[in-house]
Amino acid sequence: MTVAAILNSKGPEVVAIRPDQTLEAAAKLMAERRIGSVLVMDGEDVAGILSERDIVRAIAGHGVAALAMPVAGAMTREVVFGQPADTVDRVLALMTERRIRHLPVKDKGRLVGLVSIGDVVKKRIEDVEQEAEGLRAFVHGAG
Repeated sequence: MTVAAILNSKGPEVVAIRPDQTLEAAAKLMAERRIGSVLVMDGEDVAGILSERDIVRAIAGHGVAALAMPVAGAMTREVVFGQPADTVDRVLALMTERRIRHLPVKDKGRLVGLVSIGDVVKKRIEDVEQEAEGLRAFVHGAG
């Protein structure tokens, strides 16, 4: 299975915020949408990604005043991207290795979606269940 299959099942929607918006606005948006990260978009360009962890780090370092800071001051600037053709196993390994829970996906330089570790694990479980069912059918058919 590939990232493209995950995006086909969940849709391409990406929740984004501007770099000049506050961490409070980002936290509210994430809470309303029940998501763990937002992409930080400067026009059509991905400027960074802001996760719950980034917000917690900012508050730990600056106290509650951090909520008035711009997103640009707390976001992760070095964004790791996946591609639609990436396999679920490859993306799972990448996310584990880089210790990230959200992976924006680009196709030919264009943002086409975002997958979470939950999306990837869910797809991997579905794949394993399908394989197991196929093996059960084979064993019962051969016996």
